[in-house]
Amino acid sequence: MRKPIAAIVTEYRRWSHADVIVSKILEGYCHDGKEFPNLQLVSLYCDQFPEKDMSRDLAKKHGFTIYDTIEKALTLGGNELAVEGVLCIGEHGRYPKNERGQIMYPRRKFFEQTIKVFDRSKKVVPVFSDKHLSASWDDAKWMYDQAKKRMFPFMAGSSVPVTWRRPELTLPQGCELSGAVQIGYGPFEGYTFHALEALQCMVERRKGAETGVKAVTCLQGEAMWQALDRGDWSKELLEAALTRVPAHAKGDYREPMSREKEAGVVLIEYRDGFKAAVAVMNGWVHEGDGGAFCFACKVKGENQPRSTHFYLQQPDPFGHFAYLLRAIDKMIQTWHASYPVERTLLTTGILEAVMISKSERNRRVETPHLDIAYQPVDWPFATDDVPKTIKR
Repeated sequence: MRKPIAAIVTEYRRWSHADVIVSKILEGYCHDGKEFPNLQLVSLYCDQFPEKDMSRDLAKKHGFTIYDTIEKALTLGGNELAVEGVLCIGEHGRYPKNERGQIMYPRRKFFEQTIKVFDRSKKVVPVFSDKHLSASWDDAKWMYDQAKKRMFPFMAGSSVPVTWRRPELTLPQGCELSGAVQIGYGPFEGYTFHALEALQCMVERRKGAETGVKAVTCLQGEAMWQALDRGDWSKELLEAALTRVPAHAKGDYREPMSREKEAGVVLIEYRDGFKAAVAVMNGWVHEGDGGAFCFACKVKGENQPRSTHFYLQQPDPFGHFAYLLRAIDKMIQTWHASYPVERTLLTTGILEAVMISKSERNRRVETPHLDIAYQPVDWPFATDDVPKTIKR
């Protein structure tokens, strides 16, 4: 039995996050009508309708209803909660930026309107919130606390932790790490989040598990290379990760990155003394085949770093989003989050600190509020064949 769900989205156009997630519920994981999640979209709320909106045509084709409020979408126009799961997809659309360059998506609004229906109905269902919880730590922590208070399953985050890894790499639980470097690319806020999620799904498996982050620094210009030459982040691990990058500019990476306003290096100091870095290598890396999210780490006692490429299948059918949807489906079916939302709470807080540091010219931002401890789980990432590219 497919469970009825509501989707609350910012906009629904081709290749928006609404499309690459929700359309797989309507058309199958590979948009071929062969394999579906055990979910049925029965209602939709769109915050905006762009010129190339898809939602109206899809509603006619698949028989779901588009409602003009979140409340109606969750109650199917009635008085009580009438769905068994909620997908909040606050990504894409025309929204303002704050003074730090963060896009002010209405993610808290989507969540807040959802729990108002829960409270009035005296009933809760599982909720997924796409990407980072909010541009604001206060809003993100509020969302997390409200879910805990009401005791409903809650998931969030990126598709990158569940995509293919080339080569396949799973760090042993409890391994001792001496450092890690994650390569990413821009747009700075939106894609640095994906890089943080990729990094975190790896380093959370270190000895002692996750205990939180002490401080964050975003470096740009020559400060990136001064820190590299001082040993503040690892040249060995950067070079190891670079071997996995599918495409990049010719020559040295320092000069083109130093000129690029959207390039930067994030230094993360964890509360247990572990240190990691994210290199946002705009100006030098290209997306190439499968994107350019590449990771390297050093396990104590090993001579060579371990490294991998988080491979993104693109364009259609964007198979990595199918694995995100599989995790969401499992949560809605079982009422247990497939992996900890604390990971995304932590990456949300790190990203806010990154944007503060970036806007304040490389200031080290202390993060005592990121004392977030959690245990990792062994949720699988994609290991089967990458689906063939299709035309829709």
